[in-house]
Amino acid sequence: MNHKLKSVGVIFMVLYLTGIQSVQAQVATRNLTLKESIELSITNSHLLKNNKAKIDEAIAATKEATERKLPDFSVSASYLYLPVRPKINLKSDTSRGGGGPNISQAMYGMASASLPLYAGGKIKYGIESAKYLEQAAKLDADQNKEAIILNTINAYSNLYKAAAAVTLVKDNLGQSNQRLKDFTNLEKNGLVARNDLLKVALQSSTIELTLLDAESNYKLASVNMALMLGLPTQSILSADAASFEQTNTLKTIEEYEALALQGRKDVGALSLRKKVAEIDIKYVKADYYPSIALTAGYIALDVPSFVTITNAVNIGVGVKYSLSSIWKTKSKIAQAEARVQQLTANQDMLNDDIRLQINQAYQGYLLSKKKIEVYQKAVEQASENYRITKNKYDNALATTTDLLDADVAQLQTKLNVTNATADAVVAYNKLLQTAGILNN
Repeated sequence: MNHKLKSVGVIFMVLYLTGIQSVQAQVATRNLTLKESIELSITNSHLLKNNKAKIDEAIAATKEATERKLPDFSVSASYLYLPVRPKINLKSDTSRGGGGPNISQAMYGMASASLPLYAGGKIKYGIESAKYLEQAAKLDADQNKEAIILNTINAYSNLYKAAAAVTLVKDNLGQSNQRLKDFTNLEKNGLVARNDLLKVALQSSTIELTLLDAESNYKLASVNMALMLGLPTQSILSADAASFEQTNTLKTIEEYEALALQGRKDVGALSLRKKVAEIDIKYVKADYYPSIALTAGYIALDVPSFVTITNAVNIGVGVKYSLSSIWKTKSKIAQAEARVQQLTANQDMLNDDIRLQINQAYQGYLLSKKKIEVYQKAVEQASENYRITKNKYDNALATTTDLLDADVAQLQTKLNVTNATADAVVAYNKLLQTAGILNN
C-alpha cells in the first residue's frame, strides 16, 4: 500500500513539475531585434493585407477595362406557345380563303456578336485611367507600409524604455532597501534620528510604487508590441539595446525636401490621381462622338406548319450616336475640369505641408541629439553630486533629505539618458519617413 502511495506521489510530482515547466515556457521572454520586429509587423499587418486586397481589386479593374476591346457575344433562345390562333395575312395566294395556317407554337434562337471599332476614345482612356489608379493603389500601400514601420519603431522604443526603467528602478530600490537596513541599525544604536529613518523608509516605499508602475508599463508595452507583430498577447518581449546604437548620416533640410517632393508615395499617388482626372476630361468629351461597332449574327426560326428559317447569317456595321450629348456633355466636362483644379490645389497644399513636416522632423532630431548630450552631462553631475552629498552626510554636513534628493536626481538623469537615446532613434526614422525614404 505504501509502495502504491509513493508511486502515485511520484506521478503527481512529475505532472506538477511538467506543468510548471509548461507555464514557464509560455511566459519565457523573447528577445527581438528592431529588424525582426519590423519584418513581423509588415507580415502580420491587417492594414497591409487590406491594401493588398485593394491592389488586387485595382488590377482586376485594369483587366476589365482592357477586356472592353474584346468582342461581345451572346446567345438566346425561346419557345413560345400561342393559346389563341393568330390571324395571318401573307398577301399571297396561299393565305386566301383559308384563314391562314393553324399556328400554336414557335421556337427561335439567336447568336450575336459585336466588336467595337470606335468609341470616341472611351476604351483607350478607360484603360489608361485604370492603370494609373492601379499604380496609385500600390503607392498608397507603400505609404502605409512606411507608416507601419515607423509605428513599429516607436512601439519598440517604448518597449525598450519601459524595460530599462524597470531595471534602473529595481537597482535603485535595492540600494534604497540596503540604505534602509543601514539606517535601521543606526537608529537602534541611537546614531540617527527616528525621523531620518522614516524618511529613508518612505523613499523605499515610493520607489517600490514606482517599480510597480514601471512593471505595469512594461507589460502594456509588451502587449502592444505583441499585437503589432501578430504574437500571443501573453508573450513577454524584450528589446535589443544594440538596435539603438546607430550612426546616422544627416543630410541638409534642402536635400530631405527634394527627396520628399520627388519620392514620397503620397505625392506620387496624388500626381497619378490628377492624371486620372485629366483623362476623365477626355473620356467625357468622347460623348461628342459616335460609337461604331462591327456586328454579326445568326438566327434560326421554326414555326410548325408555317415557316422554318435556318442559316440566317448577318454581318454589318452599327453606328450609335446620342444627340442629347450635345447639350448634356458640357456640364460633365465642367465637373471633370473642377476635379483637376481641386487636385492641383491639393498638390500645392501637400508640397507646403511636406516642407513643414521636414523642418519639424529635422529640428526634432537635432533636439533629440542635444538632449542626449545634456542628459549625459547631467548623469555625470548627478553622480558627482550624490558622491559629494554622501560624503557631507557621513561627516554630518548634509541632511538625510539632501542625501535622498541627490539619489532621486541620480536615478532621474539615468532614466532621461535612456529615454533620450531611444527617442533619438525614433526622431531620425521619423525624418526618413517624412522624406519618403524610410522603407529604403
